[in-house]
Amino acid sequence: METIRKQATKLREQVARQQQAVFKQFGGGGYGGSDNVVTDEAELRLHQKLEKLYISTRAAKHFQRDIVRGVEGYIVTGSKQLEIGTKLSEDSKKYGVENTCTSGSTLSRAAKNFSRARALMEKERGNLLKSFGTQVAEPLRAMVMGAPLEDARHLAQRYDRMRQEAEAQAVEVSKRQARVREGTGNPDILMKLEAAESKLQDLKSNMTILGREAASAMAAVEGQQQKMTLQRLISMIESERAYHQKVVQILDQLEGEMVSERQRIEAAPTPIETAPPPPSYEEVNNAFTSPTQNGSNDEVDYFLGEVMYSFHAESDVELNLSLGDYVVIRKVSNNGWAEGECKGKAGWFPVGYIERRERVLASKVTDIF
Repeated sequence: METIRKQATKLREQVARQQQAVFKQFGGGGYGGSDNVVTDEAELRLHQKLEKLYISTRAAKHFQRDIVRGVEGYIVTGSKQLEIGTKLSEDSKKYGVENTCTSGSTLSRAAKNFSRARALMEKERGNLLKSFGTQVAEPLRAMVMGAPLEDARHLAQRYDRMRQEAEAQAVEVSKRQARVREGTGNPDILMKLEAAESKLQDLKSNMTILGREAASAMAAVEGQQQKMTLQRLISMIESERAYHQKVVQILDQLEGEMVSERQRIEAAPTPIETAPPPPSYEEVNNAFTSPTQNGSNDEVDYFLGEVMYSFHAESDVELNLSLGDYVVIRKVSNNGWAEGECKGKAGWFPVGYIERRERVLASKVTDIF
């Protein structure tokens, strides 16, 4: 009979160990632990809540880390693009300033406009990259590496270790209860059982308190993760949206300037057939407007014009003009003709074929040509 009792005790202990192993293997747990008959329903719900919080905060932490890595990569790539764009702006400005093209300055002006626009766009790119670093990457990195998350995870891990200790103690209590049921009547066995049960109750009480603290800390971290990550994503979207809006404005202005320069080259001037013939010198001296006087008898204000369209003289009184030439305009009639000198020759030409560049005194004309 005694042999049968011993075998039954061993069998119960073996079943308990197997049950514990099965629960540890299949009970599920993001950070460890198990759900077995040792815990009551309230503690079981707390344990399951902690498991979900642990999984949630871990996934959010990984997502935040992925955002930080992506933003850092974007900043590195964007900094290289900024460097290239700045170099392009400087090269365009250099050509616009140093251009020596003899056929006109249209491309020079276009290069200057492009340089200015490119510099503004690269400035906006720099502001965007700075915003990504200070408003997105740095706050998220600080949260990933921050103390609140680590402290909450440590509490959860302490709770898990205490829970495992309580499970082991519950097995010990079961063993001693089995020995008492065997009826040996040994007082030491009863004392050890009472001590084991008391220790188990202390462990369960402490485990419940620690579990609540851990759940509260993990829930606070989860809420902060959700709020912080969403705010940083919104900030990133707003910064990039503002960047693209400003770039579009810059490009719209640049396109208008470029189209204007293209039209300046391609647009045909007023056909010469529709304009009246140039006036004679006698008519100009007697009937048409005279040059502006500055108060002295020997110096008359002329002005310098740049030829925007080529003009081919059709009479002896007209002056041939080539695109890009500079002409000293001495008279402008009321019917759309101007009289001036270019490359040592004088004559009439349509005033719409030139653009005023600067005014010069008659005494300084020989210094210009």
